[in-house]
Amino acid sequence: MGEVDTTFIQATEHRPKLVVVEAEDIPLINLFVLNSPNSSEPEAATIRPLISKIAEACKNWDFFQVINHGVPLECQKNLEIVARKFFALSKEEKKKVRRDEVNPLGYYDTKYTKNVRDWKEVFDLIKQNLTLFPTSHEPDDKELREYFNQWPDNPPELR
Repeated sequence: MGEVDTTFIQATEHRPKLVVVEAEDIPLINLFVLNSPNSSEPEAATIRPLISKIAEACKNWDFFQVINHGVPLECQKNLEIVARKFFALSKEEKKKVRRDEVNPLGYYDTKYTKNVRDWKEVFDLIKQNLTLFPTSHEPDDKELREYFNQWPDNPPELR
């Protein structure tokens, strides 16, 4: 199998302890309020609790399960198939759509946790091809930045 790159080796004090932990009550985020056929524009009073629940899940768990998101099962299955095709491509092919400091969308494989490189690859994209984001996390920041999806040549159905 070969040698393991040292960037993947975690310092002893940061390695997981061999303890089995049963995760209970994983946060469940219900997006029904955003996808309800009765409301074209949800009210702020309805959205605030949802935002708080997502923030709390991110802070305490780093992840959550989403239900009633409105994505059809067939679409989910197709996305998984095409994602497997993309991640099976050569590193050189995937790097053609690598994200950078200007555009955080696209392929990425060099995330670090506790100064050790994670063993994962991601492909970030957004629903709408042009999306405006604040340039900082400051509440008073009104400046916006445009982000665009980067699409690989292969597999073409990823678009």
